[in-house]
Amino acid sequence: MNDSFSGLTQQDEMEGPKAPKDPVARRSGFYVMYETMIEGTARPDGSISQEIYLEGRLADKARYTGGVEDEDILALLTDCEGLRRLVHSIGITIKAHNPDVADVRFVYRNWGKTRKYESGTRLELFCPSDGSETVLVMEDYDWSLDDDVPGSFAFLFDRAGELATVSITFYLHDGFYVPEVSMEEPVDFESQAYHEMIAKSLLNKGNNKRLKAAIEKARRGEKVTVAYIGGSITQGAGAVPIHENCYAYQSYALFKQKFGKNGGESVQLVKAGVGGTPSELGIVRYDRDVLRGGTVEPDIVVVEFAVNDAGDETKGICYESLVLKALNAPNKPAVILLFSVFVNDWNLQERLSPVGWHYDLPMISVKDAVEEQFRLAKAGGNVISKRQFFFDIYHPANAGHRVMADCLGWLFDIVDEASPDETDVDTSMPPVIGCDFAETKLLDRSNSGYIATINMGGFTGTDTDLQMVEMDDHPYSSPQFPYNWMHHPENGAPEFKITICSKRLILVFKDSGNSDFGCADIWVDEKYIKTADPHENNWTHCNAVILYNEQVSEEHTVVIRMASGHETKRFTILGFGYI
Repeated sequence: MNDSFSGLTQQDEMEGPKAPKDPVARRSGFYVMYETMIEGTARPDGSISQEIYLEGRLADKARYTGGVEDEDILALLTDCEGLRRLVHSIGITIKAHNPDVADVRFVYRNWGKTRKYESGTRLELFCPSDGSETVLVMEDYDWSLDDDVPGSFAFLFDRAGELATVSITFYLHDGFYVPEVSMEEPVDFESQAYHEMIAKSLLNKGNNKRLKAAIEKARRGEKVTVAYIGGSITQGAGAVPIHENCYAYQSYALFKQKFGKNGGESVQLVKAGVGGTPSELGIVRYDRDVLRGGTVEPDIVVVEFAVNDAGDETKGICYESLVLKALNAPNKPAVILLFSVFVNDWNLQERLSPVGWHYDLPMISVKDAVEEQFRLAKAGGNVISKRQFFFDIYHPANAGHRVMADCLGWLFDIVDEASPDETDVDTSMPPVIGCDFAETKLLDRSNSGYIATINMGGFTGTDTDLQMVEMDDHPYSSPQFPYNWMHHPENGAPEFKITICSKRLILVFKDSGNSDFGCADIWVDEKYIKTADPHENNWTHCNAVILYNEQVSEEHTVVIRMASGHETKRFTILGFGYI
């Protein structure tokens, strides 16, 4: 180097500035999101965003993503008062995958005590999308006295489909400390240890006659439809982008790749997962969402309700009914039972797997594959950590969806290599749990005139603010149960009446976080049955409840009447499942 050209002496270069600033001490902190992929999705209100819900989940995010083990610190994350005592500032890092993306709006919301989604604090700031960190200092903002619990993060984009990788760090006030956690190396999906982990997912290879028939059809270039029905994991929650990285699409793509002729152009996908719903709703949706009103005959049906059926009133009867409904179709599809898992290693495999053993069905347990190795250190055999597998405490991230797809791919390989079973599955034997709802059909506003007599009363409105779901391989979402009846206080009498000849009836109504919605009392043949509360779960989704279950079909009159004091509120009847 030519010193005269630089204009600096050697001494100048060595000494540096005469009065450097003291370094700012980095506060102790932990991740609540770490290098998480997000996607801008069009919402009904016109925004394009990715929502991350925190209520009841924030402590688990700190535990599983941030490695926090201090129970006192975790307890402070359960409400807003504790959060402000603990957290000094929030670091937001956003790296857009498209370099042309402008700044991304970050929104932090607290839920309120009086009006949950309206009275809490809402903070919004623009963050650069170049991967640099923006720090939100808590004391720089005014906080509502009505704040109750941390509600959500949101990332708002200008265009749908934009992708970004996000990390969120909570930096702590002086006096609080958590050990720093080192992040893992990327998952080695090609390693022997990974393949051995995947192999552990095969709970039962089952009778292979139907699945081998589907494989041979694909090899011949004949039309083969692979269908999936389940909850939010089947919908693709946690996968980014959801339509390409969800386990359903990935495993369908594996099937095409392994067995399809001419690139698998004759292999088709039906994806029918709906978030927050059990098989009790799945049995109502099956004809519409899987069979598409009789226009589709799936060759393979994957059933995934192992983490949703805690809300099934029948404790497995609706699940077995759904399985039998699929098995007994005229075209005899293969039915695969898939048991997913939550971050706390919980699922309902013990309750539901007896159905698979009873009919000798192929069963895949994601829990059996990953649970044991979750407890190991990397040096001791860990293949994928919970931080890597899960997007949040309920849903897999892209890596988790990849694991689920590979588990199904392993089943496909095992069945392909095996000798064919000569006999088919036997569905004629008595059920192991129950099959009361196997013949359930959907009744809604589009077909009710042919099935029942209805007096709408004040339920003449149509609700358009519905649960939105990404179906099949669509990047966009579609409304659930658009042919509904909504009570509006201006529409007349607060009562809906349906008379129908049936032996079983399921009501599907809308759950909502909007305070404009109220409760409705339900009466069957002038006998009070229950009160339907749309705020039981407090977010917009579909709620199924059984109104009656009898052995003989008779005429029944059901009255749905706005509860006392709720006559000026709204309530939406999404539809009914009847037999």
